[in-house]
Amino acid sequence: MKSLDKNTQSEGGDRSVPQPVDGAASQPREKFSLRSLMRGDMGFIPVLLTLAVITLYFQLTTSGIFLQARNLTNLTQQIVTISILSVAAVLVLLLGEIDLSLAAVAQACAAIMAVLSVYGGWNAGAAILAALLAGALIGLLNGFFIAVLRVPSFIVTLAGSIGYAGFLLLVLGDQSTLIVRDPAIRSIAPTYLHPAIGWGLPIALLILYGLGLLFEQQRRRQAGLKARSTGQVATQIGIAAAVVIVMIFLFQSYQGVPQAVMIALAIVVAFWLILKKTQFGRHLYAVGGNAEAARRAGINVVGMKLAVFTLASTLAAFAGIMLTSRSTAVATQVSSTLLLNAIAAAVIGGVSLFGGRGTVWAVVLGALIIGSLDNGLDLMNQPQSVKSMVQGAVLLLAVTVDAVVRRSGLKTGR
Repeated sequence: MKSLDKNTQSEGGDRSVPQPVDGAASQPREKFSLRSLMRGDMGFIPVLLTLAVITLYFQLTTSGIFLQARNLTNLTQQIVTISILSVAAVLVLLLGEIDLSLAAVAQACAAIMAVLSVYGGWNAGAAILAALLAGALIGLLNGFFIAVLRVPSFIVTLAGSIGYAGFLLLVLGDQSTLIVRDPAIRSIAPTYLHPAIGWGLPIALLILYGLGLLFEQQRRRQAGLKARSTGQVATQIGIAAAVVIVMIFLFQSYQGVPQAVMIALAIVVAFWLILKKTQFGRHLYAVGGNAEAARRAGINVVGMKLAVFTLASTLAAFAGIMLTSRSTAVATQVSSTLLLNAIAAAVIGGVSLFGGRGTVWAVVLGALIIGSLDNGLDLMNQPQSVKSMVQGAVLLLAVTVDAVVRRSGLKTGR
């Protein structure tokens, strides 16, 4: 049982239990090459190249407007809600399940916060906490039907999406929108950080990310498992550092680093650490890879599913809070694209629809691709019909690649 807990790979999709070895020396180190770079966490390079092509295309077709600091600031703020909701989608997808109620939960919980703030006179902290608790209870309810009663997650969350949309209408009553006037709630998303914090916080997160990669490399070598080469780790840290530094320069040249962007990034880093460094993360990948094998290995599969759906709906509630802070109002109509964009961001970033494979960093790249397409086509004055068709084509391509990679992995035994 414990060998699975300690040695199951977290993010590569390999869910076999390694046999004991006599030391790290018995495992040859993988040479640094382009092929090795494309595996593991660096498998996001094709997605990164896709983002680079999209960026170059819109930069040329919009006469340089796309990469201006003002537009990039707006772009990153626009994808904050999708990014947070996509983290929730990643957790559920890694489990091998689906949650179609995330968007409805986000707006229903935001409505609870708005009503308590506007009509109940609650302060911002209490109203936000009530919304988060509502999200957690909804997730626990979803998890109960899925994990305990074993109703398919597709059916449970589809029914939940319809029901929570109705609850949203009930809470808001006859109003089509409810404007939130609490300055504390309204200031969460649009605030810009002080320049010192705007530089210090991203660099601190970057250092934490780099140390995590180095620690993981050392831990795997000491355990006698195949580890990334120094070249792979250095390249991964270098790419991340380059992107972070360039983005900070661009932000600071406009109005500073948006607080909402840092909140979303902090959530991604936190869940990356949880999935990568904790027993909970290892068990999540194990259950997503093969629930029956995980159960036989002593993992509490029911408890894992309850925890994941509770976390997912709580994150959805927080996404709704961020959306409300940015728009300053809650609407009775659940966004028709919010859920699809969140799931699309996860899948485009490399998270498998079949469970057990992917990384939470998929959220960043996937959301940037979705947001870049939407933003760039807006700058080109393209209608919604064109935007929907383009996004649909990109999502279909990502799912197709995922299916092909999965079949290829089964043939090669990986």
